[in-house]
Amino acid sequence: MSVEAYVFVECEHGKSTKVAETITKIGGVKSAKTVTGPYDVIVLVEASSFRVLADVVMKKIQAIEGVKRTLTNIVVE
Repeated sequence: MSVEAYVFVECEHGKSTKVAETITKIGGVKSAKTVTGPYDVIVLVEASSFRVLADVVMKKIQAIEGVKRTLTNIVVE
């Protein structure tokens, strides 16, 4: 069973493009787009389990320089 999630990423000022480019290189990331609004990047992640999804978000995305915080939204249908 695979798990999909949209991860909303808030970045430091002026860092969203570089953050999105870095995120696209992470395994399991299907897309990373810069957007307007309260978050700066929206990421679509597909993972083999919730554990793998958590690792992608907490160990990889949140570790990128310029990332301030994330909000993970699990796809239910």
